[in-house]
Amino acid sequence: MKSKIVRVIIPGLFLYICFFSPILLQAQQYYEEINARIDSLEEQTATLDKVIKGLSKFKVSSYIQGQYQHGQQDASLKVGDTNENTDKSFNRIGIRRGRVKFEYNDGIGTGAVQIEVNDKGVSFRDLYIGIKDPWTKRNQLMAGVFNRPFGYEVSYSTSDLESPERATIIQYLFPDERDLGAMLTLRTPEASPLHFLRLDAGLFAGNSINRETDNRKDFIGRLGAEKEIQYWGKWGLGVSYYNGSVYNPTSETYEMQEKHYIKIDKGNPGSYMKREYIGFDGQLSVSSEIGTTTIRAEGLFGIQPGIAGSSESPDYSSRPENIPVNALYKRPFLGYFFYFVQDIGTSPFSIVLKYDTYDPNTDVKENEIGIEGSYTTKTDLAQSTIGVGGIYNFNKHIRLQAYYEINKNEKSEWIKGYESDRKDNVLTVRLQYKF
Repeated sequence: MKSKIVRVIIPGLFLYICFFSPILLQAQQYYEEINARIDSLEEQTATLDKVIKGLSKFKVSSYIQGQYQHGQQDASLKVGDTNENTDKSFNRIGIRRGRVKFEYNDGIGTGAVQIEVNDKGVSFRDLYIGIKDPWTKRNQLMAGVFNRPFGYEVSYSTSDLESPERATIIQYLFPDERDLGAMLTLRTPEASPLHFLRLDAGLFAGNSINRETDNRKDFIGRLGAEKEIQYWGKWGLGVSYYNGSVYNPTSETYEMQEKHYIKIDKGNPGSYMKREYIGFDGQLSVSSEIGTTTIRAEGLFGIQPGIAGSSESPDYSSRPENIPVNALYKRPFLGYFFYFVQDIGTSPFSIVLKYDTYDPNTDVKENEIGIEGSYTTKTDLAQSTIGVGGIYNFNKHIRLQAYYEINKNEKSEWIKGYESDRKDNVLTVRLQYKF
């Protein structure tokens, strides 16, 4: 009986194995393929995570400002060529700013390049590296070309600026806003009671974004404080100091004595004239039912060397020639400006009021300027601007801005063209796209 059962089971078992073995083998191969695919997918996911983490450290940002300007006959516009009919008003359209910034930040190190494209050509704006301390990541050393650490408006982005241009004194004293140098930023840890303070200090070439042309370095520093007021406001204060010099290519310089310049013979060309600024700034922003109200103010005074034809800071790419027109004049200056910005409730509309003034030479006024033998010129005349404008934010990318400037100049009967107030008011309409 047992032998019969065995004779039946063994052939059946043999047939079972023969029939199901291929199926079991295929199932095993299928599961192995599934596991291999899962392993491959895990590897691809890990690789993709690395790529995404790497890309998250890289940032590209840009903004483009296209604008229309209409100016009275004596106006100076920021786009287009000068007035072809000096006795008539004129208008221009153009690209005021087109900027692209590439930045890589791995948490400790930062590298950035910013390119400027407008109707005047192509140039670079920022080119710097930064290294933070690995513990708090609140202290940093920067080197390259970047914003000077002076005041508040110098480093305030023109994509957020409520007026088309920075204040007059900022344009004169800090052309391009940037300089070549190295800067140290110091801040206490977040848990510190002094975490709202920030100290920026550095040494700079003093020649804007152009290459260095001499052995001297300028010191620039700012101590700032910024703190929120509960949930409804924010305030900020700052004090800045600039101590440097400007190269004089001639053997003569001019310094004020009473109401006129006196010529000083330095003996040999190639001396330096001191450049010194002191600045104070303050900001206050308050939110209420009528909208956010922002008030900003800044004032600067000190000594500014400049040539007879301009009180602007040097921004040349090579040392000036030893010719009389490049001789330096030492001028005591004063300048200040105020902003009042009111958002209209929760609407996308804001109104802007601004006043700024710049007196390049506080030692002389009006008809004291231009007298024969005084060496004073139109460069020593003060100027001021009242600005009124509006901003409409379509969304976080698109902004429409309209702004009217009423420009006033100091008058002197001894300066041709400045016997009365010049006709140089300007209307600006700007459309900005930021991404």
